[in-house]
Amino acid sequence: MTGTKAEPSTNIGGLPISVLGMEESARLLVRIALRARGKNAVPFYSTSANGQVIALASEDQDFRDLLWQADQIHPDGMPMVRLSGYVSSEELTERVATTDLVHAVARLSQKAGLRFYFFGATPDGNRRAVANMREQYPDLIFAGARDGYFKPEEEAGIVAEIVRSKPDILWVGLGVPREQEFVSRNLENLRGIGVIKTSGGLFDFLSGKNSRAPRWMQSAGLEWVYRTMLEPKRLLGRYLKTNPAALWRIIFHSK
Repeated sequence: MTGTKAEPSTNIGGLPISVLGMEESARLLVRIALRARGKNAVPFYSTSANGQVIALASEDQDFRDLLWQADQIHPDGMPMVRLSGYVSSEELTERVATTDLVHAVARLSQKAGLRFYFFGATPDGNRRAVANMREQYPDLIFAGARDGYFKPEEEAGIVAEIVRSKPDILWVGLGVPREQEFVSRNLENLRGIGVIKTSGGLFDFLSGKNSRAPRWMQSAGLEWVYRTMLEPKRLLGRYLKTNPAALWRIIFHSK
């Protein structure tokens, strides 16, 4: 962890999961970003855990170590929330999905004058995500944006360009585990940025490429079913493997 811990947290599935709710999480990220201005400090690093992340962390020590480098891990899965009161020392109040958190942070950020940077997705997906957010939040400032397709030898230049644009909050949507690996490699090189938030497929939702499940399915913890219906070839095998593994970890490796 980089030194700024977002307590309180509780151990779920072997990971330190933040117990802050949606609005508390948004306010915290905004406060940290504002305090970081002009200090050239290492960014506050926030990531998320869902069933896929918990399952992968259980079988891959290197990936688990990447998650432990984060200052904060949000609960982005309803089974974690529902079971937390039975398996961990502190009950989670709600799921903090990045697809919802970005809006809570944006509402506060446009009032505070914070600057966003969107890094990830395809060139068209990235442009559409930025355009849709600007339409929804006219006063939100974008320091810059870039797609997530690049060669390894281009990474240092991209990082330097991000730093030069001086964003307060950098949203990194490169997918798991690529985004965690990117942050781990570049945390020191991204000094001066207040907050880094890994974002998974966030930009695909913001661009309109992917749709969210109906609210009742989200509340019931069935968003994975909805996504599988939309992309069965890509997601069915993954969920059949990761969901049982994640439930096992949550039930037997929480405290």
